[in-house]
Amino acid sequence: MAVLVFGKTGQVATELARVGGDDVVCLGRAEADLADPDACAAIIRDTDATGVINAAAYTAVDKAEDEEALATVINGDAPAAMARAAAERGLPFVHISTDYVFDGSGAKPWLPEDETAPLGAYGRSKLAGERGVVAAGGTFAILRTSWVFSSHGSNFVKTMLRLAETKDHLTIVEDQIGGPTEAGDIARACLAVARGLSGATGQGGIYHFSGRPDVSWADFAREIFAQADLKVSVEGIPASAYPTKAKRPGNSRMDCSSLQASFGVTRPDWRESLGRVLADLST
Repeated sequence: MAVLVFGKTGQVATELARVGGDDVVCLGRAEADLADPDACAAIIRDTDATGVINAAAYTAVDKAEDEEALATVINGDAPAAMARAAAERGLPFVHISTDYVFDGSGAKPWLPEDETAPLGAYGRSKLAGERGVVAAGGTFAILRTSWVFSSHGSNFVKTMLRLAETKDHLTIVEDQIGGPTEAGDIARACLAVARGLSGATGQGGIYHFSGRPDVSWADFAREIFAQADLKVSVEGIPASAYPTKAKRPGNSRMDCSSLQASFGVTRPDWRESLGRVLADLST
């Protein structure tokens, strides 16, 4: 299966290029700028690929509070335009979304069909994209994920390792709970879903994919330091003690059972994936 990927330097797109090999063609901003939805749609109309994955997005959560219009074009209008073009061609379209479409209340894992209620601009822009993809009426899958990490790009794991160079004690939020998800695992899930949708007509849905087990940011940090053999103590603090411009969901637990039932994709153990990332970073 030949797959056209929007995104080139992001965490998931980088892994799609790595795990997909010659079957994947990744387009960077120079070739496909999501700030120009019509141009992105035109690329799909002209492609020889047999499937499309959108791994590009506006991901600056706090900055989106000041740039919601731009975030909505990139995260909302562009995926909608791409999904319509894919539907016209009969191509399966896989789109990556986020736990930020929920309000983070309660402690129960979110189901794909649960009511959405974003807390901020980033979540609203991603929800707009989801709705546009669904409305396009083609063969699609929306993959909501959370807490993405890898050996490249900017992410929590690399931030913790950088801080450990100069600090032996850190205060980390402990009342936000979710499933850390390694970008390579997301890439493999996206490819599996794209292949599963190949040849289907008008099928699709919204699915969840995150690593297991669910943990706090503080416990995630503790595991990073333990595996990296770094002597850094972690003190858990409430999110209220670490204010950010955009409010984060407190509960990012996600029920991933429908993805397994539909495509055979199971939740990966993020601790094992973390080991691979740390090994990659050490080389």
